[in-house]
Amino acid sequence: MSFSILKQIGDAQKKKAVVDVRSGDTVKVTQKIKEGEKFRLQVFEGVVIRVDRKESHTARIVVRKVTSGVGVEKSYLIHSPLVEKIEITKRSKVRRNNLSYLRARSGKSARLSAKDFDRAAVNDVKIEEEAPEVEVVETPAEEVKEEAPATESPAEEKAE
Repeated sequence: MSFSILKQIGDAQKKKAVVDVRSGDTVKVTQKIKEGEKFRLQVFEGVVIRVDRKESHTARIVVRKVTSGVGVEKSYLIHSPLVEKIEITKRSKVRRNNLSYLRARSGKSARLSAKDFDRAAVNDVKIEEEAPEVEVVETPAEEVKEEAPATESPAEEKAE
């Protein structure tokens, strides 16, 4: 198999639109979980400590949060059909892609400095549908005849 065929297959698996997630973002990831025959949605909120292969169909983020004094990390495939939604709640200023040093820190030393961002614009991912192309045919100006229809005003009709 050639690389181009593999790339086509991978691109077919991608979602049409995803949120631009970066390291240092605080996100809410909504995931579908199957319990028996039913599906339920589970939300996991934490800090993105790593982003892998951002342009690939195997793009992955690692989200970390501390619950009851225990650090919990989950890895999510961004293009997975089980990941319903990723919402960015806070964006922080960081200088590296892998924030693994946060694992060893707790309390104030684990804080990241927030930076301003447009939350509504970042989380708004609309799928841009391609409009069907319409063929435009131009006619020369000489062929176009502009004739105004002869209409009589209602006052003239009553007079007759």
